[in-house]
Amino acid sequence: MPNKKPPFWFGGVAASMAAACTHPLDLAKVRMQTNKSEGPRPGMLRTLGTSISSDGIRSIYQGLTASLLRQLTYSMVRIGSYEAIKDRLTNGRKPTTSQLIISGAVAGGLGGIAGNPADIVLVRMTTDGLRPPEAQRGYRHALDGVWKIVQGEGALALMRGWMPNTIRAVLMTSSQMATYDVCKNFFLTTHHSELRMQDGLLLHAVSSGIAGFIATTICSPADVIKSRIMARKTGSITDMMRTSLRNEGPMFLFKGWTPAFVRLGPNTVLLFVFLEQLKQLWTKSTTLAAAS
Repeated sequence: MPNKKPPFWFGGVAASMAAACTHPLDLAKVRMQTNKSEGPRPGMLRTLGTSISSDGIRSIYQGLTASLLRQLTYSMVRIGSYEAIKDRLTNGRKPTTSQLIISGAVAGGLGGIAGNPADIVLVRMTTDGLRPPEAQRGYRHALDGVWKIVQGEGALALMRGWMPNTIRAVLMTSSQMATYDVCKNFFLTTHHSELRMQDGLLLHAVSSGIAGFIATTICSPADVIKSRIMARKTGSITDMMRTSLRNEGPMFLFKGWTPAFVRLGPNTVLLFVFLEQLKQLWTKSTTLAAAS
């Protein structure tokens, strides 16, 4: 009988499908997080509107190739590792909440390191339009960005900001994946009939929506720090933190929360819906193969 366990790379494919749908929101989030102006700051819609009016509709998909490369590294590793670590810890038994969080934390750390080069290119490509024309990097696509960084700054530059990025990935995966599994199990098994759901699209959407809200709030500070560090060529995390706290106050750590949630909420829903559908298709295909 064929192995019915879904392939490791399903998470990367599902995340790429979700990212292709929500990329403009990700672009707005990064631009808001890296905006250091002291005057009134534009909101998400104004950020997108300004980009469209200045450079056309294609501008809000700037960096899409880097976003896809990020999902095919970061998300593939973190989601695939999460499932593998969870299975190893539980050994076939029902996982506890602490086991889910531990699985997510370890998997997130691995994914954060794997996806760091693509994350740097993504941040730079999505903020390139904010720079003066003479200072724009002009990466044609994600691999071109990786190559130019290695040529101009050295291979180690691809790991710039890896610490806040890995911390964010640990927080993201442990909160997002664990919350989804906990919510899904709760709605499937609760004794409150008005809350109980069948395993299907509605259950996946509700559980992933809650997971997106929790993950956005927990990850916001690390996400802002990561974006600002990756957008820079020089300077340490300490220098950036000191300057940002002095000029903007501690709430800078939650700058861009609204577009982050508006982006991460739908992205999380789409991610888990696509992932569950891929798993169901895999189960059906392997069952049919076994029957034949």
